[in-house]
Amino acid sequence: MPFITTNDGVKLYYEEAGQGDPIVFVHEFGGHHLSWETQMRYFSRRYRSFTYQARGWPPSDVPDKVASYSQARAADDIADVMKGIGISKAHIVGLSMGATAGLEFAIRHPGKGLSITAAGAGSGATRDATELARFAAEANGVADLIDSKGMQALGERYLNAPSRQQLKLKDPRGFTEFFKQFVEGASKGRALTMRGVQSQRAPMFAREAELRAIKDPVLIVCGDEDDSTLEVSLFMKRTIPRCGLMVFPRTGHGINLEEPAGFNAVVQDFIHAVEHGKWGESVSTHGKGFAMLPTAMPPKA
Repeated sequence: MPFITTNDGVKLYYEEAGQGDPIVFVHEFGGHHLSWETQMRYFSRRYRSFTYQARGWPPSDVPDKVASYSQARAADDIADVMKGIGISKAHIVGLSMGATAGLEFAIRHPGKGLSITAAGAGSGATRDATELARFAAEANGVADLIDSKGMQALGERYLNAPSRQQLKLKDPRGFTEFFKQFVEGASKGRALTMRGVQSQRAPMFAREAELRAIKDPVLIVCGDEDDSTLEVSLFMKRTIPRCGLMVFPRTGHGINLEEPAGFNAVVQDFIHAVEHGKWGESVSTHGKGFAMLPTAMPPKA
């Protein structure tokens, strides 16, 4: 089994397929490297495609201290995976926890992302201090539930949330498989991830200056029935200079599983545009008001 070792000594399992420019897929809290199988099969036809198991998800190592888990560490793990497999730059494609790690990677490792696709990013982001505290408390409550009752109990609650219902409705067989893989996962690493990453990360609304400094091309993807990411997705589109936004209709949190064909097509078109120098800075007003006409009309010929 192939592993790389991070700079803090944690072994991470990875898989690869295909040849070409590299793409690294980064999974969500609810998933693992197998959640990207449809994308690995599709993109490996033209790209050297990688997916890896986050720390805390066997067969990757499960560090036993909460200090080993953080948003910054998740971003650095992406960089360490790239270094370990011998690539200096890559297209990064992440979902949820993996999407937020991808954006953090763009902040902490500028220029190493050929592009960043962040799908379902920023859950829990809010400008309200009370709501932010509630989200942190809920994350710690999830960790307590894992510690006390295990992954089956968490699966019954976590994977039956409103943002997961579209996958259940669209693809019952796929949802059953996703649920089975979730509850069979190790509990210790997920509890520590909830305590060290989700409950501690700063909301995107508080990181405007860092987001404005991102130079990498970025595509934000969200589902219109994933309420926790809609507002923050629009905020990121208006804040990150080279950023586009794609909203999938009647879609929840697990976008790549719910709409694999559409997701693959959108990401492929984005990467293709980047590769051909067609993804510059936005020409929108970025929240500064509607500009129906230019401020100065061009002179008549």
